[in-house]
Amino acid sequence: MVEEQVRVTVKLFAVYQEAYGVTELVLEFPAGTTVRELCDRLIAEHPELESWRSTTRFGVNLQFVEADTILQTGDEVVLIPPVSGG
Repeated sequence: MVEEQVRVTVKLFAVYQEAYGVTELVLEFPAGTTVRELCDRLIAEHPELESWRSTTRFGVNLQFVEADTILQTGDEVVLIPPVSGG
């Protein structure tokens, strides 16, 4: 039996964009994956992002969501680190 996968687009901003060098990623995860687990994967791939884990907010399909939100195929996910400037 093949495990069902969800495919999402991840929009990258600020430190996440700097770490990956691109503005978006298309990733696949097992069905039932949460936004938190997506963030964990990005941090595992780029450990320098660890310091942003506790202050990053999440959005799915232009709505702020909690970290335990389950991803669906076609979702557009944004990771929003704190931003400063003016």
